[in-house]
Amino acid sequence: MSSQIDHLLNEDRRFAPSAEFAAQANAGAGVYAEASADRLGFWADRARELAWQTPFTQVLDWSNPPFAKWFADGELNVAANCLDRHVEAGLGDRVALLWEGEPGDSRRITYAELTDEVKRVANVLEGLGVGHGDRVAIYLPMIPE
Repeated sequence: MSSQIDHLLNEDRRFAPSAEFAAQANAGAGVYAEASADRLGFWADRARELAWQTPFTQVLDWSNPPFAKWFADGELNVAANCLDRHVEAGLGDRVALLWEGEPGDSRRITYAELTDEVKRVANVLEGLGVGHGDRVAIYLPMIPE
């Protein structure tokens, strides 16, 4: 005997993207074969597309299973990779975040604006005594900030 919800969990429909959308994709069908042929090389190549402060020398450390460490000897700045590098590449005026609220309001925040906001928050946290290695949790409702 099965309940109604069991039937809702069986989803096998596929929704292919339009040809126009697929043509602008960052990855094509060949990416699966590339990843399958050399899994670690594939991820090393993807990781090298980021700006590393300390480049990694080992892709995967599997010396203590089941605890895998990816790029453990490398160091990167996530904020710089998400924001700063786009501004430095001249894309500061591009929309980085498009927010749409429940009542229909919306807000477009560019890479340059978002970078400025992140720096402001970092300065506030630093002013409160938060330093390197500290862990901070900030709760915000579903708003762009």
